[in-house]
Amino acid sequence: VTHVNYAFAEVYVVNGVYKGFKLEGKESRFEQVVNLKKEYPSLKILISFTNGVANSDNSKDGGFSAIAGNDIYRKQFSADCLAFIQKWGIDGIDMDWEFPGMSWSGAAFDPVNDVTNYTLLMKQLRTTLGSNYLLTFAGYVMDKQKTKNGYEFIDIASVMPYVDFVNIMTYDMDAAPHYQSALSDVSSYCDCERAVKAYTNAGISYDKLVLGIPFYGRHLFSDKAIYYKEIADLDSTVYKIDNWSSLAQVPYVTKNGALYYSYDNARSIGIKGNWITGLGMKGMFYWDCDGDDAFETLTKAVWNAVMKK
Repeated sequence: VTHVNYAFAEVYVVNGVYKGFKLEGKESRFEQVVNLKKEYPSLKILISFTNGVANSDNSKDGGFSAIAGNDIYRKQFSADCLAFIQKWGIDGIDMDWEFPGMSWSGAAFDPVNDVTNYTLLMKQLRTTLGSNYLLTFAGYVMDKQKTKNGYEFIDIASVMPYVDFVNIMTYDMDAAPHYQSALSDVSSYCDCERAVKAYTNAGISYDKLVLGIPFYGRHLFSDKAIYYKEIADLDSTVYKIDNWSSLAQVPYVTKNGALYYSYDNARSIGIKGNWITGLGMKGMFYWDCDGDDAFETLTKAVWNAVMKK
């Protein structure tokens, strides 16, 4: 592993006013992760920000839409990020606002201004953090899209000059009967090839692009995902695992003969690794490490696919 994104920190906004941010979960867990740097000094650790709410003392309000739309709040948030980085001795900030101009978390959003304000927020973060700290973001599989009321997602060309690289979320790109993380499948809503092309079409070089790998199976967006480590324990009288799509280049699980879960395994990760190294992409990331099995099958597969060359 070269980089760890600790998920998550969440922002506190009350009546549209930015109040700061806090870690989700126990601070002692974050401290354990930070302490890995003592043994592995080259390891990069970033704090990843969600626009969702999990802490019991927080509530859905304006979220990043309110922060990004106010110059004072952008500067306050950026200063708080720098102070947090320096306090803990970590390496940077990862922004996982999903997504400007729309909301899957239930937080408020502004389709008219969010996309532009997101760029302003990332510009301010870069100005405040300077060049000594990393700034990355979780990227959608498409460029910004026009909507009835404005735009949604991220203006790739305008944001990328301020960041070190982007983690493209090349998973959850479709649901059964299609594949959630197909390398190439024109019948799916999107696939890895089209997602990467969205960034290169915006003028971004391959060496700033990181491909996302799911450590889980996905049936429908409305259903709970199943971790990779749980797939092997599925009832074999109902499910058949390790089917293979020669088109999508990913495995899948069938239930009563029909595609039910699509996922990634060591074979598909290896194929994707050969593809991205051939293009000159920066690497792979995965969500999330807890989904792997006891043998770290997928973690090792990612390393072997892109780093052990």
